[in-house]
Amino acid sequence: MEQVKVLLNESDMPRRWYNIQSDMPTPLAPPFHPATMEIATPEQMHVIFPMALLEQEMSPAPYFDIPEEVMQVLALWRPTPLMRARRFEKALGTPAHIYFKNESVSPAGSHKPNTAVPQAFYNKQEGIRRIATETGAGQWGSAMSLACKFFGLDCRVYMVRVSYDQKPYRKSMIHTWGAEIFPSPSDQTNAGRAVLAQDPNHPGSLGIAISEAVEDAVSHEDTNYSLGSVLAHVCLHQTIIGEEAIRQMKVLGEKPDVVIGCIGGGSNFAGISFPYVREKINGMDVRILAVEPASCPTVTKGVYAYDYGDTAHMAPIVQMHTLGHTFIPPGIHAGGLRYHGMSPLVSRLYEDKLIEAIAVPQLECFEAGVLFARTEGIVPAPETTHAIRGAVIEAMKAKEEGKEKVILFNFSGHGHFDMSAYDAYLAGQLSNYEYPQKLVEEALTHLPHVTLPAM
Repeated sequence: MEQVKVLLNESDMPRRWYNIQSDMPTPLAPPFHPATMEIATPEQMHVIFPMALLEQEMSPAPYFDIPEEVMQVLALWRPTPLMRARRFEKALGTPAHIYFKNESVSPAGSHKPNTAVPQAFYNKQEGIRRIATETGAGQWGSAMSLACKFFGLDCRVYMVRVSYDQKPYRKSMIHTWGAEIFPSPSDQTNAGRAVLAQDPNHPGSLGIAISEAVEDAVSHEDTNYSLGSVLAHVCLHQTIIGEEAIRQMKVLGEKPDVVIGCIGGGSNFAGISFPYVREKINGMDVRILAVEPASCPTVTKGVYAYDYGDTAHMAPIVQMHTLGHTFIPPGIHAGGLRYHGMSPLVSRLYEDKLIEAIAVPQLECFEAGVLFARTEGIVPAPETTHAIRGAVIEAMKAKEEGKEKVILFNFSGHGHFDMSAYDAYLAGQLSNYEYPQKLVEEALTHLPHVTLPAM
């Protein structure tokens, strides 16, 4: 029988996270404090983050040990399977070998608990009692709710309103795990009330939801803020994905020619790709491809500049690819890919040409997702269909060239709570939307001005 999956034993699970900052040819530019417009200090950021995470955020150490308490929780679903998509390959008629890392097997249905669990653990260690966070599609809010329950923390989630309305069962899951959830913009914060005063029917954005969660955190002494993507410590925690994949590919005697992930804020892409970026820096011949929506083309149309991480100017100012913090995304169904900025780490690697990026339209992604579901059986999240579409593009290139290329992509989450999106696609009610360049240019006029100190 042809092998379709590689399973590692729990004893083979990586026990360290990999820090890409130790190998980057160009170091990250420092973050700035949004109030002082000066370089942010760990003490200032300690208002909303525990010191352990700040150390991981800023340290050049190549590896961090995973605490045993975190390992015990991750072992509920990790190591995740590496799958050979043989039926998908056959449907495409490609000579390529297509592999995917199945992160949908976590209790929350995505890769997000890989960082939610350690974030909850480190906050608990520091005596924090409550977490405030945001969520786009609901996957991060679900994961943080689960992690907080494991470590006895209260949790409040601000969910982008358009996704809050599209995905009612994400709310049910979050409530089941004991957390509070509010549609953002909400009436719970000054930031939310200000937006609603201008537009009572505002669809929301991740920038606004972040503002609400940060305001909530700084307004309560027992509360910290938690972010599910973008920041370095989040990307660090996700590297367990790629470290497992490297071990699993070795079992098969295969080496990927291209590694693919969808990008919104950068976390699942970082998880599968950063360990391979390390290998590429050390001589491996591998392409690394990030796939984003044409409706939110942060890397392919945005600029590399300093920008606020949120709409209300409460989060740190970081250098990243951005569409501008005033960006209001269209209501596409890939809610987890609608952030205005890209991880500073991913952005820097793109600038250094260690990774590539493409933007793909919504309909082609759903087409790829449906074909994948009908051949491999798993219904992918709309976000994940972008990675699948990237794999299809590479598989078709292999077919045209007659080459037996090896393709590896991250299956970042299932779409069981996104079936209304599939209903709309199958009924012909969805359309492609390419974000207009003139709106990008207008949003970029609001970028902050910061000055790096002379060296």
